[in-house]
This record gives sequence, structure tokens and C-alpha cells, in this order.
Amino acid sequence: MEYEKNSELLKAMGHPVRLKIIENLMRNECNVKEVMSILGIPQATVSQHLGILKNRGIVVARKEGVRTCYSIVEEKVRDILDILKR
Repeated sequence: MEYEKNSELLKAMGHPVRLKIIENLMRNECNVKEVMSILGIPQATVSQHLGILKNRGIVVARKEGVRTCYSIVEEKVRDILDILKR
């Protein structure tokens, strides 16, 4: 078991806003504007949380013209969220 890596993953997920962002990204890839409208929080807040998730290797950003789309890349995140929903 990779204790250090798993601990960092759980720390990054350990914020209510980041959990909501992850849940929405699991349904479909989206950009900052879409996350803002879904969660009703400011752009700076969304960007800050997405930055943390990206730095921890949970999400990846992909450019599509002028917008940036984010998607989940860490498979453990899906399993963890499924467990939390039970």
C-alpha cells in the first residue's frame, strides 16, 4: 500500500467543495464556468480547488479552443466517491 500517496489523495479530496467538483466531473467533463454555475461559487474559488486537484494528479486539464475542460484521471477517486455515497 502506498501510504504517502493515498494520504495526499485523501487530503486533496477532504474538502466539501472539492468533493462536489469531483462528483460533477465524474458525471461529465466540464470547465470552470460550468462548475461555477452548478455549485454557485466564484470563479477564483473554483480555480483554486481545481488547481489543488490538478496538482495532486486527480484531474487533468485539456484545452478546447479558448476553454479548458477538466476530467478525472485518478481511478481511486471514483472508488472512494462510490464508497462515500453508500
